[in-house]
Amino acid sequence: HQGLRERAHERKEELQQKANEETQVRGRPVRRGDIFKIVGLAAFVGIISLVSWLVWPYIHMMFEPGGIDQVIESVRDAGPMGFLILLALQFLQIVVAFIPGEATQMAAGMLYGPWIGGLVILLGSILSSAFVFMVVHRLGAPFVKDMVSEKWMDKFERFEKSGKLELIVFVLFLIPGMPKDIFTYLVPLTDMRMRTFLLLSNIGRIPGILVSTYAADGLIDGRFAESAVLFAVAAVIAVLGIVFQKRIMKFLEKRSHRDK
Repeated sequence: HQGLRERAHERKEELQQKANEETQVRGRPVRRGDIFKIVGLAAFVGIISLVSWLVWPYIHMMFEPGGIDQVIESVRDAGPMGFLILLALQFLQIVVAFIPGEATQMAAGMLYGPWIGGLVILLGSILSSAFVFMVVHRLGAPFVKDMVSEKWMDKFERFEKSGKLELIVFVLFLIPGMPKDIFTYLVPLTDMRMRTFLLLSNIGRIPGILVSTYAADGLIDGRFAESAVLFAVAAVIAVLGIVFQKRIMKFLEKRSHRDK
């Protein structure tokens, strides 16, 4: 692990040196890193705007009374395109984070059942997490500071220094009620490699995805009591995760510092 961190650190320094190199734009010296950041930010905004425009009718439905049922009916009518619509909704759910994660998971379970629906949601999570990782890794901390409070950035910096970042990331994505979308923007600021992050974070998401899609499928299949119990248990655990969020973070900080 130490060797990987050293190589990652060397790679980061090499990229930083290249970013600080200057080039001429209309006769004026400009850092290559600044050019890349402007282009990257424009591409990020463009992609999000395009995806949002394409799926806006479905997003709008989700916030109306009976919205999930309307989305399900519309996606079913779309045929094979329904998979792409669901992927796009899940993509926006993580990248923009204004769509409730449970809503897309329930829709997936009702549409395609717990296994195929869960697989679509997991694939969407992997693609969106990889997209965010690449954007943040290139644009750096200033890009994230506009969306995430500095206290969260400080916490992850301490997690990284503790040498327990991998374990902590897995635990945080496993616990319901934690702000996983915020973590998706913070981890790329550390030395963790993208494939490690994608593996740990999305394995941590699997239990929650399966519970939501299975319970939603039960509503369609007539297993109302079973679904009610699953939703109740998931809701209680999520509420506990939200209520004890600060305590969980403090515990992880103390434990990582102690192990160090």
